[in-house]
Amino acid sequence: MEDAVVTKDLSGYRVVAVHAHPDDEAISTGGALADLARRGAEVTVITCTLGEQGEVIGEPYQHLVADHADQLGGFRLGELRASLAILGVAGHHLGAPGMFRDSGMVGDPAQEHPRAFVNSGARAVEVLVELLQELQPHLLITYGPDGGYGHPDHIRAHQITHEAAAQLSVPRVLWAVTDTDDLNAGLAAITTVPAGWTRGDIASVGTSDLAITLDDFSYHAKRASMQVHATQVWIADGTVSPTNPVAAFGSGDGVVWALSNLIAQPLLRREHYQFGAGQPLPEGATGLLDGLTRG
Repeated sequence: MEDAVVTKDLSGYRVVAVHAHPDDEAISTGGALADLARRGAEVTVITCTLGEQGEVIGEPYQHLVADHADQLGGFRLGELRASLAILGVAGHHLGAPGMFRDSGMVGDPAQEHPRAFVNSGARAVEVLVELLQELQPHLLITYGPDGGYGHPDHIRAHQITHEAAAQLSVPRVLWAVTDTDDLNAGLAAITTVPAGWTRGDIASVGTSDLAITLDDFSYHAKRASMQVHATQVWIADGTVSPTNPVAAFGSGDGVVWALSNLIAQPLLRREHYQFGAGQPLPEGATGLLDGLTRG
């Protein structure tokens, strides 16, 4: 992936993305984070859990899941490191790797675990404040109040981000969202889905405040960062890996991918963001940092 000469026009800016699990940084914000970092911004991803309650795509590592070896979180650490390197960004865990545990989807008994992120209380806010005091971001990125699709850990990430931002007067908070019109256009462009995959509902918002169009570099960085999360993401481009040695093929105008639910999604050429708190995006904004004072 060749990187053309790029003006470091964002040097001096600091951006922090707060994400619930490994892979969220790639799926939700990978294109924007890669672009910001390439242009000189200091970009950091804070990951709140190890994603221990996730499912696994591919047969070789099926028994890593919580109900068997309960080793998936450690495996996903490696996927996360690879993703961050591709995006060109730094990474921290909230407090420490494993301090807070993946809570699972709504209704998962994992939420009864004392370390479940949904039970993190004031401590999670405290450790996030400590990190943000060190990082001094101009911009915080997380999810909207519903966590994007209702996952309890995404909702909790939204909550602690806003609590910490209010304590520290962070200049701006934005939410990564999926725009309904863009999503529907992308879904309509999928001609065929791989064998065993389905078409289904994907959570989205009616409109967004800002659409960031991904150039070739940021688009391919996002795709590559998603692909290394091979236990969680399956891209239907015919590639295989030690994690998932089965190829999938989809067709249409663009790249088709899925999570472990095997619901086909388009890899969109744009990422969308909504204003969350602090200094609003100026009218006509084209970048996440527009209107913020450097320094």
